[in-house]
Amino acid sequence: MADPRVFFAAERTFLAWIRSGLTMIALGFVVARFGLFLTVISASQMPAAPVHRSHWPSNALGIALVILGVGSILGALHNHRVFVRTLPAEDVPNLPILWLTSLLALAVVAIGLLLAAYLVIT
Repeated sequence: MADPRVFFAAERTFLAWIRSGLTMIALGFVVARFGLFLTVISASQMPAAPVHRSHWPSNALGIALVILGVGSILGALHNHRVFVRTLPAEDVPNLPILWLTSLLALAVVAIGLLLAAYLVIT
């Protein structure tokens, strides 16, 4: 007897991991840009305060969070593919675009890597 609920539960778990990885990527971007925000705020103060231009710690932590998010999505993709291969053929529904979630994950990974490269360059 076919039970596609197992496959769809795996899909929901995989999409939750994508969401968590995307959240880590977004948090990494915010952390990386926080040092720049502090520089702008200190430069806009009325008395001539010394401008703090070194924001490399927040930039490094932000890049690390972006890479961690990308890694978690890649790990979730690998786990999902391995799990789906272990399912009996009758438990995997006949969907027209079965690879759509994998494509979504790889697109988010590509964007995350581009964001990490942008943060390293700037």
